[in-house]
Amino acid sequence: MKIVFATNNSHKLDEVRAILRDTGMEVLSLNDIGCHEDIPEDADTLEGNAMQKARYVKERYGYDCFADDTGLEVNALGGAPGVYSARYASLDNAAAASHDSEANMRCLLRNLEGKTDRTARFRTVIALILQGEEHLFEGIVEGVITTERHGSDGFGYDPIFRPEGHSATFAEMTAGEKNAISHRGRATAKLAGFLKDI
Repeated sequence: MKIVFATNNSHKLDEVRAILRDTGMEVLSLNDIGCHEDIPEDADTLEGNAMQKARYVKERYGYDCFADDTGLEVNALGGAPGVYSARYASLDNAAAASHDSEANMRCLLRNLEGKTDRTARFRTVIALILQGEEHLFEGIVEGVITTERHGSDGFGYDPIFRPEGHSATFAEMTAGEKNAISHRGRATAKLAGFLKDI
């Protein structure tokens, strides 16, 4: 059975294909189905964005589909940046580019200056549309925001996020170490369990 993962991010695609290998599903990318347009992501929740992307592919291309959205939620900032994680710096400064990881990290560290509570969580939501039904799967990793960057691997906020129970940030871990405990890995494992049972 073929199913579309609404992404063209090769790293995410490889990770998800590996986790879903035993489900019997052939996972296609947006590129594989000829979808090259920017899919809207303008909902105010992770769940809303993920479902918006999955519905877009289903309605326009006819494929069963799943899509994900991820946010970093910092307790001292009332859950920010959350759904705005990828464009956090541009909310403070309209001149900042969206998806600028360095600017986003600088903005977050600046907003946490003087705060003692640095607890945070990464949360991934996967929305699945399969055989006419919609489903949601969530993966969460608790941790803390460090006061400075550590490590050079990973992407996004990885250099300043240290998961609970670990002494290294995501950016100091190998891809395998991170994937074993990551929010996306956990959400995808739930998706895989669901797909195996159908």
